[in-house]
Amino acid sequence: MEKSHTGYLFSLMKQVERSVWFQGFIISIIVIAALTVGAKTYPLPDGVELAINYLDNFITVFFLVEISLRFLACDDKLRFFKDPWNIFDTIIVVGSLMPLSETEMILVARLLRVFRVLRLVSIIPDLRFLINALLKAIPKMGYIALLMFIIFYIFAAVGSIFFERVNETLWGDIAVSMLTLFRVATFEDWTDVMYETMEVYPLSWIFYIIFIFLTAFVFLNMMVGVVLDVMTQETAAKEHDAQENNHQALVAQIGELQSQIARLAEQIDAQSGHDKEQPK
Repeated sequence: MEKSHTGYLFSLMKQVERSVWFQGFIISIIVIAALTVGAKTYPLPDGVELAINYLDNFITVFFLVEISLRFLACDDKLRFFKDPWNIFDTIIVVGSLMPLSETEMILVARLLRVFRVLRLVSIIPDLRFLINALLKAIPKMGYIALLMFIIFYIFAAVGSIFFERVNETLWGDIAVSMLTLFRVATFEDWTDVMYETMEVYPLSWIFYIIFIFLTAFVFLNMMVGVVLDVMTQETAAKEHDAQENNHQALVAQIGELQSQIARLAEQIDAQSGHDKEQPK
């Protein structure tokens, strides 16, 4: 009886944890937590600030109950902590339990409360999919970033050599030149920089056009292409996993139907044998 009651409670926790309304309620609480963090950046009356503090404490307790419910509803407790998102949620929730007092850890506690907004990523599957795709694209993007750095370095060296006497503030050394080129690559008043050098070097516009073409068009599109390629692969893998799960579920259903048919056939055979044994 006790085992049956425990099993029913476990099943109920799983139903609550996976229900749509519970997920929606969690998202609402996360949004409210984000609003409380933003509200604390404004000067507020004492009464409103006290109410926000009570609300913040309630949100912290709710998150603790929610993560505990998810842990208890998980079939494999060890697998729960193998999921990076669960580890992230646990760190955020446990860190939020730190008291906001005037101690050396107050900044850490406030930062962890700010990071509670990121729990939206762990709750919403589509956001998790985007973040996972982005993380998997980082290694390929790193090579593109390295190539961009090389281009920046070469053009900064050339710009420092030729344009230093035009404007030492913008082209005084290679580090400052790279910052100037970053300004050019982001189109932040880059024409002012170009026209200034064109007064001394009329053909210097070629330098800027080539640099912008390489950085703003070629490398940027390469970055976008890498992300899209990884997202396409992840989408294909996700669809394949969904089809595989559907196939396994279908095989399990067919196996269950075959078992039921076999049991029904045995019952029919047993009934037929019993009828034959009865005297006429």
